[in-house]
Amino acid sequence: MNEPVLVLLTLNFAFIGILPRIFFRSDGSLNARWWATASPFFVACLFLVGAYFADWAALAPASWLRWLAVAAVPFSVASVALIWMTLGTHRIPISLWHQENDAPRSIVTYGAYRWIRHPFYASFIFALFAALLYHPHWVTGATFLYGVIALNLTAAREERRLAVSEFGAEYQEYMGRTGRFTPRLGAPVRVA
Repeated sequence: MNEPVLVLLTLNFAFIGILPRIFFRSDGSLNARWWATASPFFVACLFLVGAYFADWAALAPASWLRWLAVAAVPFSVASVALIWMTLGTHRIPISLWHQENDAPRSIVTYGAYRWIRHPFYASFIFALFAALLYHPHWVTGATFLYGVIALNLTAAREERRLAVSEFGAEYQEYMGRTGRFTPRLGAPVRVA
């Protein structure tokens, strides 16, 4: 296994793991739904470290692993960069997912949100995909698939709440021009 890439991925997951403590509002608790959504990140990171020390074989030919590790780097770097860009977008901490009191205080449509509605979640998906590329295995495949589904369900729940909030009309217009996790091709991007 490529140790520098493993360190990059481990740091990427550690960065994701400390976000609730360093950035998000702490006016709620880490409830069961939060843990269920966050679990693939912990599992993927622990599995990669365990695979390194226990020498668990990847489900790809050994000749591919070097190139897959290289291919994982841009996704992990993009994950970290998108997290930083998104952090730089916010002027105040935002609520942590799955909190009962996470009513929006405003709609953010600039910075990373100019192109996608959920840049944090997109960055988390990039990290899970990087782990899958780095060590293709049924565990990393399952964490990636579970993470995409869990984040998609979380995003949909947040979007439903925003659509009926006091910002509903503005948010629905915003949804029309931006993608959930990827930029919407061909949609006009409003300059803030």
